[in-house]
Amino acid sequence: SKNPFVRAVQKFKARPSTYLMIPVVAAIVGWVTNWMAVQMIFYPVRFWGIPIFRRPEIPLALIGWQGIVPCKTRPMSEAMVHMVSTQLLSVKEVFNRLDPRRVAELLAPEVPKMTQEIMADLALPKIVQGIPGGVYKGMGAHSQNLLQSLNFEFLRKLTIAMQKNIDSIFNLNACVVNQMLQDRTLLGQLFKKCGQKELDFLTNSGLWFGFLLGLIQMVVALFWDNPWSLSIGGTIVGYATNWLALKWIFEPVNPTKVGPFILQGQFLRRQKEVAKEFSDFFANKILNSKELWNSMLTDPSTKPAFGALFGAHFSKFLHQISFGLLRYMPEPETTELVTRKALEKLPDHIGVLHDYVNTKLGLQESLRIRMEHMTSEQFERVLHPIFEEDELTLILAGAALGFAAGYVQQMLETGQIKVGPMWEKFVKALKSSVLGKKMALVLSAVKSSPIGTAGLKVKTSMKGLARKVRRQKKPEEKQPPDDSEVSSE
Repeated sequence: SKNPFVRAVQKFKARPSTYLMIPVVAAIVGWVTNWMAVQMIFYPVRFWGIPIFRRPEIPLALIGWQGIVPCKTRPMSEAMVHMVSTQLLSVKEVFNRLDPRRVAELLAPEVPKMTQEIMADLALPKIVQGIPGGVYKGMGAHSQNLLQSLNFEFLRKLTIAMQKNIDSIFNLNACVVNQMLQDRTLLGQLFKKCGQKELDFLTNSGLWFGFLLGLIQMVVALFWDNPWSLSIGGTIVGYATNWLALKWIFEPVNPTKVGPFILQGQFLRRQKEVAKEFSDFFANKILNSKELWNSMLTDPSTKPAFGALFGAHFSKFLHQISFGLLRYMPEPETTELVTRKALEKLPDHIGVLHDYVNTKLGLQESLRIRMEHMTSEQFERVLHPIFEEDELTLILAGAALGFAAGYVQQMLETGQIKVGPMWEKFVKALKSSVLGKKMALVLSAVKSSPIGTAGLKVKTSMKGLARKVRRQKKPEEKQPPDDSEVSSE
């Protein structure tokens, strides 16, 4: 018939299962391509492949791939730190929340312990190592109180000096970025914690986006005789499902009224929920007291400044003790050596501050409140960069996978692949395989077990009952005896 509608109906009636499979396969392709896109964002953590024509911080090489987030950890982390430092936190304001007196109270008992460790490190005779303790015990109550006061003042003034000079002794960017580079899964964990619902949506939306597009693909295949329509349709499905899902997550940025509906990107509608997750992760895993102190004491960009600040106050403390109480002025070389040793020992004693610092800084609450009050444009930049970095790569990868699936459909349509023979070969291969033999043994064991025997009896009884029903419906026809009659004879 020349009527295209009649021809389409005839084609469908001739091979209904083939055409009905098109939207089903398209749904599977949509899900698989979107799932693959999500995996490509985070995995592999290290480059997998042959590093030919590979450029720094570019996930795709000529032969190989590295997850977008682990590959671009540095620029993504720096962008995130810029967002935090310009819109959410003031480092100086946060550190000024610490009470210098409370810090001094917590650290004061650690100074005598540190002194003993320094004496031990200097490899002095044990009798000499015991001098500080013996001298302290031999002091009068007034001198002991004075020493404790000097110790307290040293720590209090050191804390105040740190607060005044925090910009030179602490580098927020280095603190965050160094952690992310040391463990390239960390940034991925943060993005997953904040955007898991969007990642799940990206994956699952491929199923119904793919099905809807597959219906269109099926109609095209019915009206267009070119078999390449399936391959082309598969490419469109793979491309469109990724593109649509990404657009749905982040657009429109601001609430937009369309008729009776108010539309806004999936991620942007969860601002309060994401703010809570982000602040919890960032405050407890990235900017906790342990990591803050570790950065100040080890980061090459801040360690010299902190060392100079600590050295100035500690040397003054030593002079006050030596000359004020012991009437003895140590040599400059001795002061420098002891100061250097004290700085080396400090990380082992700073742990007493962690609980207080974490509580007093209140980073989790500060981040949460300020993130909740971000504009939609600002908030969109929290998660969108991980998709933006290589959005086109993800979409084209979906298109490539879609083409492959469409090409398989095309080969089925043209008869180049026959499902029947392939299925028979698969079953035959399975039976002859080790797995198939194990399955046969399991089935045999089940049949010979009490459960299998009971099942066989039920099956026999059901057969007998069915024959009796047929005999009642057709009494004129002679029925063969049922199993129970045979057994009784």
